[in-house]
Amino acid sequence: MFLSNKVLNLSESQHHKKKLIEQIINKEKGIDLYIAKLKKAKLSKVSNSRMGTGADVQCYEGGIAIFIFSNIDFSLVQRCWASFAAAECLCCLAAVACKLLTCCRVLTADCRGGVVPCHLLLLAPGCCCCLVEDWWSISDGNDHNTNQGGGETFSTIGFKSWNKKSGLDKHIGLPNSIHNQSKKKCQDLLQQRRSIQFAFERQSNQLKHRYYMRLSASVDVVRLLISRGFAFRGHDESKSSLSRGNFLEILSWYAKRCDKIRDYILEHAPVNDQMTSPMIQKDIVSACKIETVKAILEELNGDYFALLVDESFDVSHKEQMAIIFRYIDRMGFVMERLIDIVHVKATSASSLKETIFNLLAQHSLSPSSVRGQCYDGASNMQGEINGLKMLIRRESKSAHSIHCFAHQLQLTLVGVSKKCVEVGKLVVLISNIFNVLGSSFKRMDNLRDSQKSTIQVALDMGELTTGSGLNQQLGLSRACDTRWGSHYKSFNNFIIMFGSILEVLESLALDARSMDERAKAMGHLEACQTFEIAFMLHLMRDVLAITNELNKCLQKKEQDIANAMLLVEVAKRRLQVLRDDEWDSLIAKVSTFCIKHNILIPNFEEPYVSSLRSRRKLANYTILHHYRVEVFCNIIDWQLQELNDRFDEVTTDLLHGIACLNPIKSFSSFDIRKIMRMAELYPDDFDESNMNILENQLASYIVDVRDVDERFFDLNGLCDLSKRLVQTKKHSNYPLVFRLVKLALLLPVATASVERAFSAMKFIKNDLRSQMSDDFFSGCLVPYLEKDVFDKISNDVIIKTFQDMKPRRIQL
Repeated sequence: MFLSNKVLNLSESQHHKKKLIEQIINKEKGIDLYIAKLKKAKLSKVSNSRMGTGADVQCYEGGIAIFIFSNIDFSLVQRCWASFAAAECLCCLAAVACKLLTCCRVLTADCRGGVVPCHLLLLAPGCCCCLVEDWWSISDGNDHNTNQGGGETFSTIGFKSWNKKSGLDKHIGLPNSIHNQSKKKCQDLLQQRRSIQFAFERQSNQLKHRYYMRLSASVDVVRLLISRGFAFRGHDESKSSLSRGNFLEILSWYAKRCDKIRDYILEHAPVNDQMTSPMIQKDIVSACKIETVKAILEELNGDYFALLVDESFDVSHKEQMAIIFRYIDRMGFVMERLIDIVHVKATSASSLKETIFNLLAQHSLSPSSVRGQCYDGASNMQGEINGLKMLIRRESKSAHSIHCFAHQLQLTLVGVSKKCVEVGKLVVLISNIFNVLGSSFKRMDNLRDSQKSTIQVALDMGELTTGSGLNQQLGLSRACDTRWGSHYKSFNNFIIMFGSILEVLESLALDARSMDERAKAMGHLEACQTFEIAFMLHLMRDVLAITNELNKCLQKKEQDIANAMLLVEVAKRRLQVLRDDEWDSLIAKVSTFCIKHNILIPNFEEPYVSSLRSRRKLANYTILHHYRVEVFCNIIDWQLQELNDRFDEVTTDLLHGIACLNPIKSFSSFDIRKIMRMAELYPDDFDESNMNILENQLASYIVDVRDVDERFFDLNGLCDLSKRLVQTKKHSNYPLVFRLVKLALLLPVATASVERAFSAMKFIKNDLRSQMSDDFFSGCLVPYLEKDVFDKISNDVIIKTFQDMKPRRIQL
């Protein structure tokens, strides 16, 4: 049966369809209504609007096709129409309908109650296979489904009696029922091999083999370029070019050294089917990303996860938002994986939320599965009323938010530098010297030569030892308020290179061409050769050495929040020990440094004279009191105060409960009451009946792991506990306890994984590749960053995905 010029023409006799569509719209407010018009065997997007209650469905002259789906891929829809609808065959059009359903991730295989997802029930509360069959009947005037169990319920009205699920089995019926026939037709029409186009263009096995070899070679080269982060294209890819771009050059090198593929690719391939075009390269990259994300989602296994989100500008000044999932895999390991990096045109909390939710819907994930959030301190993220964290909390009450610990730690130093004038002066001085020396290549060369000679003298005198990785050349490092650990590196390098810096500044003060440069160099040289700068350098290096160790620990992917809280407490105690007991050792180090570099050491018993006062007016305290009390003690006190203020989450019931789950010191912190209060903060996971079961499981669990099973005696944190529970299979004995452990591990500590994604972004999308499209950039970045997942994916899997993306010349 062939159609003439109308497909599902609502203007004649299908007003019940319009009514059904309006009912669905009323049930699911905000659903996307896509109205598409069939014209010359192509589908063009006529309108895409957010429809609410009472929305009207417009009809177009000549007939229309109406589809109501979420996040439909219109490029794939258009390719479906172009491939299948050319003959205007009714079966082919039904195949298009099946393809559309597949694009929207709607189940087309079965309608059993345990299989149909909830969003399908809101979208089309009937059986998809029979709905397609009903579309056939609408077109030819017959009713194919009235004799099937349930009549029009599963094709027009929609199944509503979910308290009587036996109706689903009745509708499915015997193997030869109409439903099963419709199911078979859907499955057949979803396969490209059963299409009319494929039937007309059957290829020989030899032709398929040659095509497979060409495609495999291209996939091999793409995988290499992705894994190394290399560019694909060249400026001139003509045959006469000496540099045709990495893809073609590596493929040519591959052909020369591999006899297996030499006779199948490049000049030995058909001109119109070489599998080397830019579009083919991009499609293979997309297939690599699709399979990488698919493998990550299979590892997630539909479990709970936490969101780590941040945004940053790329080299083309586009705002890119990286989205990381933190979850627990089947073996109990904590994983943090990049799911996607998305270009966002607006950074308001509502825009970011919509982008994140669209991504979740694209991968058939629900916002209700989010059990943790971690962001930096930006107001659009951390806003208490309309910030991103609160918008997500409204969708999932158990999505608790943690301010990135590493970001807070960096803010403690910024806070101290704003309170202490001496720290501010030191930071400004180092920055100015960096500007003076770093503005000239010649000066930097002089600095490196001076450093090299200084190291050689120290080696000759036995002050330094040789070894692998020792005595490496250092460079001046600019401190940045937003770059974690940058201040410690800046101060430490400045101390190590102090002699070389003085030598270059002195040379510049004598030999610089302009008087301004001489004056700046002389001023910096005099500032460096003071006891105050020497003292502040060593003091800030010692203080930041403590917080720098904490910073490195917080950036580990497997770090859990209970251990992070302990690390913060350790840092506080070390700072207190530095304040109480290490003044004398600090003064000894500073004195040795001053003697080595000919810096005058003041008499600590003399009255202190401030640079802001007249030298005739002496202070009523000594130099020793100034440096020890007003500088040394105050800086450490301010640092401790900032740590206490920034990490105030440690006082919450949630983190107290997590600390009680920590297995360190044979579960010494275990407290059932605090753990139960923590469980109350997850109402979606622990209802009233579960709370009673949880209390009994906790009582048995602590006796088992603390007193009976010796395999739990040497654990160092919640990560070890999670892995050991899975290894010993106790996660099945105490499922609710294991759920609590997973929820504790899901709370992120820092957004270090997001920062790693941005670092990779700068490597992938650099100045020479600034014109990359967003899809191609994302396709390169995700497999590059998740190499361990990408390497496990076989070429055949990528080729299958590549084949299914659009109609190909040859079907394997």
